[in-house]
Amino acid sequence: MSVTGGATRAWPRAHVDDDVPVDLPRVPAREAAERELSKPMYHENDPNLVERALNSFWEWLAEVLDTVAGASPGGPLGLAVIALLVAALVAALWWRLGTPHRTLTTGDALFDDRPRSAAEHRATAETHAAAGRWNQAVQERMRAIVRSLEERALLEPRPSRTADEAAAEAGRPLPGHTDALRTAARTFDDVTYGGRTADQHAYTRLRDLDTELGRTKPDLTATAPGATG
Repeated sequence: MSVTGGATRAWPRAHVDDDVPVDLPRVPAREAAERELSKPMYHENDPNLVERALNSFWEWLAEVLDTVAGASPGGPLGLAVIALLVAALVAALWWRLGTPHRTLTTGDALFDDRPRSAAEHRATAETHAAAGRWNQAVQERMRAIVRSLEERALLEPRPSRTADEAAAEAGRPLPGHTDALRTAARTFDDVTYGGRTADQHAYTRLRDLDTELGRTKPDLTATAPGATG
């Protein structure tokens, strides 16, 4: 109130309507909203870390495909044709090279079980070949070749010998078959350790080599070191 000329004058009292929002400064308001939204009750249905990563990946993949479709000749149809060509190429490589897997072995040694004679390895190889198991047939025929050379004293018996080592050593007393022995060892390694798939032709080459080596007169002046013959 105010006193004027001895009279008391009352000023009108300001009335604040409860329904009118009160303006708050911008920064405190934002902080208050962030605190409110950070409460767990608002995030119960949020995707977890894996789901968020997958969502991001699919969004990225969709953008890439859209970009490729726009840049490829023919748009989406051209992209579909390219995808089919790539799939056909992959299938052709798969068929040519075989299933990409590595056979579990205890090492690179040629022989991995009890000692057997060359005749036993040959018989096992023929059994596998008759059943169309060309991988096993190739392995057993290569073992038969090396065991036969050991039985003829052209190679020193050594269980830890690899197919490559056997081929290199056997090439000295049998110089006319050096390349064929190396090819046979490479075929054995590809099948046993490289995940390749053998076929009848590969087995026939090893079988014929085994027969030819049995008929070949060795050069005994160039036998491998340690041989007893």
